[in-house]
Amino acid sequence: MTTTLIQEDDLVAEAAAGSHTHAVGDTSSAGILPFTSSTPFTMGIELELQLVNRRNYNLASDAVDLLTWIAPRDLQKQIKLEMTQGMIELNSGIHTRVDDLIEELKGLRAALNRGAQHLNIDVSGGGAHPFQHWNEQRITPSERFFHLHEKYGYLAKTFTVFGQHIHIGVPNGDDALYLTHAFSRFVPHFIALSAASPFYQGADTKFDSSRSNVVRAFPLSGTAPVQTKWSEFETYYDELLQMGIIGSMKDFYWDIRPKPEYGTVEIRVCDTPLTIEHAAHLGAYAQLLARWILTERPFEIRDDFYLLYQFNRFEASRFGLNGMLALHGESPATSSKLPIFEHLLLQLQLLQPYVQNEVELITLKRLRHMAHNRLSDAGWLRQAFTQRGSLNDMMRMSSELWMDQSPPSYFQ
Repeated sequence: MTTTLIQEDDLVAEAAAGSHTHAVGDTSSAGILPFTSSTPFTMGIELELQLVNRRNYNLASDAVDLLTWIAPRDLQKQIKLEMTQGMIELNSGIHTRVDDLIEELKGLRAALNRGAQHLNIDVSGGGAHPFQHWNEQRITPSERFFHLHEKYGYLAKTFTVFGQHIHIGVPNGDDALYLTHAFSRFVPHFIALSAASPFYQGADTKFDSSRSNVVRAFPLSGTAPVQTKWSEFETYYDELLQMGIIGSMKDFYWDIRPKPEYGTVEIRVCDTPLTIEHAAHLGAYAQLLARWILTERPFEIRDDFYLLYQFNRFEASRFGLNGMLALHGESPATSSKLPIFEHLLLQLQLLQPYVQNEVELITLKRLRHMAHNRLSDAGWLRQAFTQRGSLNDMMRMSSELWMDQSPPSYFQ
């Protein structure tokens, strides 16, 4: 077991979503936190994956050794270490088309699978390992990770959960803040569509996404402040910086956050899906939503914008597509509720005019099929457990699903 201190690099997906697409020297602010302009609606994703041993399919603390087996060597820039050593992260490049994203992810997966074979371990998607114990996890040797472990105590190890982050390129800081707030109305969609963590600490949690609850424990989690001008956000950021509450944007664990250095807005609420295909189409859904949002400007960002947010987030985490969505009205008397799957179907219809190629039509078709039939990875995992009667076997099947490139029939 190596004890080398690893210096954590910035996430490739974040850089990819902005640094290769922005106009050099083009910033929307010259203040404390300049926003780098990116090509609008480009996308990149990050996937946090589970490393499991082949004896009982518990987490394997082999991430550091696995990284040395990644070939070709250039791909090590896109396969990264995470907080604990049972996790590894894939980072995509920048993309405008979801089919190109899928092809890149297939190459990264193949490299990861080859490396895993050398260590006799498997790789799996899913938002949480079903029976690992947080106190058994090992912090990855990194100056930043050691600092976070010292700062957050046991929360750092309980953060051994696995998420997908989606980055969407935006041209300026004001648009980034509008998109950050507007995306929040669709957080229940992303949670329900990606939900893949029904089991945790050896039990069925009754949640489709138990991972969502773990993330909320951090003090700077939740939602961004209700601000619409980047100059206002810079002032807020600078005040927290001067008070020593934060050291950088990385210290915000918000569900959705702007990433000014890369010119993106980052959605952070998704569980890692069981297949790369589904992960890529979630990225395409965010891309379509961003086109619609920044064209139509459908929301007025007011002080009460997040009034129903926690209720809706809980419903999606607990019940998935069957959860109820509370809809904002002009007054409480005109507010209403709608099943999440029905709200999703209505939104997919609104996005139809914003489709730019045939693969985006496939994205809409897939998500529409999931919504109509209330299909999810959480449901697949529960079905696998029912069939096999063992969480160990369920994890073996989940890893085969990831590594054998054979997605469930409803994700074809």
